[in-house]
Amino acid sequence: MSSISALFVLLSYIALVTSAPNGKRAQTVYLAGDSTMAQSSSNIQGWGVYLPYSLSIPVVNKAIGGRSARSFTVEGRFDEITQLVKPNDIVIIEFGHNDGGSLSPTDNGRTPCPGAANETCTSTYNGQTVTVLTYPAYLVNAGRALVSKGAKVIISSPTPNNICESGTCSYTPSRFTTYSKDAAAKIGNSAMFVDHGLYTANIWKSMGKAKVDVLFPNDHTHTSPAGADIVNKAFVKAVLCGGGGLLNGFVKNSTSGVEGSCV
Repeated sequence: MSSISALFVLLSYIALVTSAPNGKRAQTVYLAGDSTMAQSSSNIQGWGVYLPYSLSIPVVNKAIGGRSARSFTVEGRFDEITQLVKPNDIVIIEFGHNDGGSLSPTDNGRTPCPGAANETCTSTYNGQTVTVLTYPAYLVNAGRALVSKGAKVIISSPTPNNICESGTCSYTPSRFTTYSKDAAAKIGNSAMFVDHGLYTANIWKSMGKAKVDVLFPNDHTHTSPAGADIVNKAFVKAVLCGGGGLLNGFVKNSTSGVEGSCV
């Protein structure tokens, strides 16, 4: 082994064993979501990129654009995170933007079966007959698999689109907020619900249409980096206002130190 290779191995080992007491890997937060959470480029950004600045433990962003709870499941992305997690890791799950639509006349591979429980639908996708679950079923199945590995799960309601685009800043939670809350309850004591959508909407309302419109440069869904930073703060505020929950002790900010008010 060359001296350079040996130095690299040594530095990698030091980074690993010093990330947590007694040489153990630091407790880690994983993110599972769509483009509103994912690393992006150009003039838009996902809020998950800014979460590491608010937490004292590592954050691994596994969110990816264009995904729904169904497609994230079918592509094996929840399975990947389940294989990665260690006891007491925390997984934040947030979907909803790509989970609407209908299975007919064409199944796009993202839409779930209608329903709030264990309903199933038979559909044809890419020429194959598939069984499609409901939105909450995908969340509950993923959450229970993660909990079985010792992880904790936060189910977050989807962030809203631009609530001011109609001229008046108005927010009505979608059915996916209710589904997300119910899914967290079904997963059990190792899961919690965070109403990220409500806290984000409240900040948008306080800012007003002119300022909010600027934060959506391309469409009514994807925010600019500045907007993503605000959406992240809304998540942190919701967590803090709820007493910290599963992230208690890991949030760098105090409740009063994050803009917005508790609901």
